Amino acid sequence: MLDVRKGGFVLATLLAAFAAEGNEKDIWLLVETKPHVMKVMEGEAGRDGRTLEVFDHIAIGRNGVGYDKQRGDDKTPLGSYHIGWVNEKSRFGSFFGFNFPNHDNAKRAYDGGLIDAHTYRRLLSYQPEAEVPPQDTPLGGQIGIHGIGQGSLQVHRHFDWTHGCIAVTNEQLDRLKQWIKKGTLVVIR
Repeated sequence: MLDVRKGGFVLATLLAAFAAEGNEKDIWLLVETKPHVMKVMEGEAGRDGRTLEVFDHIAIGRNGVGYDKQRGDDKTPLGSYHIGWVNEKSRFGSFFGFNFPNHDNAKRAYDGGLIDAHTYRRLLSYQPEAEVPPQDTPLGGQIGIHGIGQGSLQVHRHFDWTHGCIAVTNEQLDRLKQWIKKGTLVVIR
């Protein structure tokens, strides 16, 4: 039996921690590829929520978007991903890498004959919440969000120029850093 006089402070501290954790809002990113907009959203992950910030004039892959992304096709993959790693020393400023290809990409590619059974098993063997998936498969890898680095702001504003990543201006990237971390959900549609 808990003696409230002796353990009351500890119990109150634990209850306050659980209450604060329960009130924490999910922050996630919604990338809308047609209007070239990325939104920082608050609410249930992946569902419509409250928009906290909007980044206009994003760039996507130079060959558009698709569900059947392959290495070298210069397409941005559609779907839901999580930030799997962060590289603060990228040539484009910070790089927030997606857990691409994820299990959904692997199933779609296997069913469509793009990868063999061995590659499919390799892609299913990683834990999406804790590991980066294999980046050396026919589906490609190194997909994420980054700035333009020393690139041209004019090119960025008028062309989709990436090899499949989502690019924002360096200033937008600096603002985005406050919202994004390892594990953040990114929905691309």
